[in-house]
Amino acid sequence: MAPKTKSLFLVGLVMALVALVAASCGGSGGSKAWEALPLSSCTGIEYGGDGKPDHLIVSDLPLQGTSRTQALQINNAVRYELKQAGFKAGKDRIGFQACDDSTARAGMWDSGKCSQNAEAYAANDKVIGIIGTFNSGCAAIIIPVVNQARNGGIAMLSPANTYVCLTQSGPGCDKTEPAKYYPSGTRNYARVIANDGYQGAADAEFAQSIGVKKVFVLNDKEAYGLGLATNFENAAKSLGIQIAGVDAFDPKASSYQALYKKIQATGADGVFIGGTICENGAQLIKDKVAVLGPNTTVKLITPDGFATQQTLSDAGSASNGMYISVAGQPISRFQGAARDFAKTFSKQYLNGQTIDPYAIYGAEAATVMLGAIGASNGSRADVIKKLFATKVRNGLLGSFTFNANGDPQGASGAVVAITVYKGTSELTTAKVISPKQPTVDAALGA
Repeated sequence: MAPKTKSLFLVGLVMALVALVAASCGGSGGSKAWEALPLSSCTGIEYGGDGKPDHLIVSDLPLQGTSRTQALQINNAVRYELKQAGFKAGKDRIGFQACDDSTARAGMWDSGKCSQNAEAYAANDKVIGIIGTFNSGCAAIIIPVVNQARNGGIAMLSPANTYVCLTQSGPGCDKTEPAKYYPSGTRNYARVIANDGYQGAADAEFAQSIGVKKVFVLNDKEAYGLGLATNFENAAKSLGIQIAGVDAFDPKASSYQALYKKIQATGADGVFIGGTICENGAQLIKDKVAVLGPNTTVKLITPDGFATQQTLSDAGSASNGMYISVAGQPISRFQGAARDFAKTFSKQYLNGQTIDPYAIYGAEAATVMLGAIGASNGSRADVIKKLFATKVRNGLLGSFTFNANGDPQGASGAVVAITVYKGTSELTTAKVISPKQPTVDAALGA
């Protein structure tokens, strides 16, 4: 993932200031239901059409911390698509507010902020669609709240969530998942990216391709890390890779050398870590190299929780040669409409710099959401119905539909692609994998 850029920060700052000015000049006299969402979490209402907007769509993303760059680009992708559509979805006029689910103290998404945002969305009758979240843990908090919102719940479409159990049961899922996220009994959440069954399968296929025969699997005991570790373990077994052992690590530990000495005794030639860089990940990487040697000898494979420049910065030379997977494909792989979008978007928002792939996933999510609103009768319930009935043909991510769970189906290419990066002075593409369906099925415990 790309580091923060000064130009991107300035774009975000200018957009926020413009939005605040626009909101303050929008007139007075609206009902309480038409109040903007709190400025403590969100920008002011952004709208460039005639009159006043009929509905609001919001984005819910971490605007502070390591995911800020991706979040800002997703927000700008939503703005881009809204402008292209003239701030309209069918006959309805659509306003936008970009909301932050992170805190400076956490440096990432925050459970209290996610809960606060969810309550605000559910209480505001003008909110008709949510683009987000970026982090699956935050989605798990927001989905059940907005699922019970007035008038049928609020449609929610993520460009980035990959946690399997948000939409279906599987290895590592609690027995109450995914039912607990949909207390109304109606699904309101979907995503335009493949779940972690695909990432776990791709990581296992990649491990096999680089000669890993015996792998030790670590996890952080949290939903994301444990789920992905289990997906990887299942997929690896299906490919004939021996599991040397499975263990959990304490994110608050000062050292992991004793853990790696235990791994060393198993004779493992590979280590998979299900977790994130934020959970003492740099120390995990450093101690792995200190005990097991360079990553060219005992291979180190990690999921997208490590896919940030912070991994390379904090782990230093110990990150050299490690592998990090990310759901989605690099910009260089996009063709047609997506390539045209990338070129225009980069000129308008990034001064010609290369965009982050998540901007394309964000743009697709915005296009799908606007289409569902435009095809609906204007009610929340019908927007959800139209969202699940969407058929994307030759979109930015190709062609796909949604299954009853809210996962993309009938997809190929960008939607189901997993990129494996190699750590050097920066993240460089090692391989792009669309895992085989039998490996995915194995990862998901089928």
